[in-house]
Amino acid sequence: MQLYNKLSSKERATLIDQSNKERITLSFYQYAKILDPKPFRDQLFIKWDSLDVLGRIYVANEGVNAQLSIPKENFQEFERHLKSISFFKNTSLNIAFEHDNKSFLKLKIKVRDKIVADGLNDKTFDVTNTGIHLDAVEFNKIAEKEDSIIVDMRNHYESEIGHFKNAIKPDVNTFRESLDLIENDLKNHKEDKNLIMYCTGGIRCEKASAYFKHKGFKNVFQLKGGIIEYAKQVTDKKLKNNFIGKNFVFDERRAEKISEDIISQCHQCGSAFDIHTNCANDACHLLFIQCKDCKNKMNNCCSDKCKQINSLPFEEQKNLRKGHKNSNDIFKKGRGENLSLNQANQIEDL
Repeated sequence: MQLYNKLSSKERATLIDQSNKERITLSFYQYAKILDPKPFRDQLFIKWDSLDVLGRIYVANEGVNAQLSIPKENFQEFERHLKSISFFKNTSLNIAFEHDNKSFLKLKIKVRDKIVADGLNDKTFDVTNTGIHLDAVEFNKIAEKEDSIIVDMRNHYESEIGHFKNAIKPDVNTFRESLDLIENDLKNHKEDKNLIMYCTGGIRCEKASAYFKHKGFKNVFQLKGGIIEYAKQVTDKKLKNNFIGKNFVFDERRAEKISEDIISQCHQCGSAFDIHTNCANDACHLLFIQCKDCKNKMNNCCSDKCKQINSLPFEEQKNLRKGHKNSNDIFKKGRGENLSLNQANQIEDL
């Protein structure tokens, strides 16, 4: 039986258009003890493929992390199947604030060492001993207190386009970098401050809140469901919105608009803009912010060199890439040396 996706993104996009079905984009996670992730992964693939699920799902001994889309007509059956699995019974599903039928174009379910890479090897660390979960009302209330510190647990390129008011935004490329950095910067406030964390959908805060409790922080809180759920509650309950800008998401949409503010700039000309793109050069694919004028001028490339390479015939481009690994710029996320501007947020002194 086929247990992997065989269609290309282009073929899948055509099928989505032809089906004319409305799709829902959602995400969820669940920390749990999965003794043998491989057969569990295969069972998920068989069922979810039959429901036309598309997305990126990671399965590990410590649980499941899923970002996906599904035809609206199949959502109830999907939810019933998910809740039939014991450790998913109380799992919250984060429905996207903005939908796009092509947010995902393939079903990829992969077995990983961890569902959130943290670089930790401390066996005494209990990931289930988390902080206090806050809904949007509670988050807004406690965030206004003088003894509260709001920390963005995302990476620099995510907070660059949107963040909560007065939040500390660590200048990091990965989640694992942020843990030690935040602990060190806040080491004098383990008992006298409320440590309030947020991220995209809650999964990084779930682990981070448990980690900081493990490190001795007494008053640890996290935004339940992350920015995705916060935006939904703000709209549904007509609450004050304290999030400025866009929420970066890891699918074809790139971001969801939470407020009308544009707080970032094009990395090439400096004009106000907040949409990320990947460099069109297949040997680069740097993720960076590029406005429409620069996109047209640079042919969707991050530099003149990439523009020149991208203009070559396809076979010639392939020959140039032979024997070379992918550019390190793929992992720099807006820090490419060829960019005129790099807007990375620095962690603030307290």
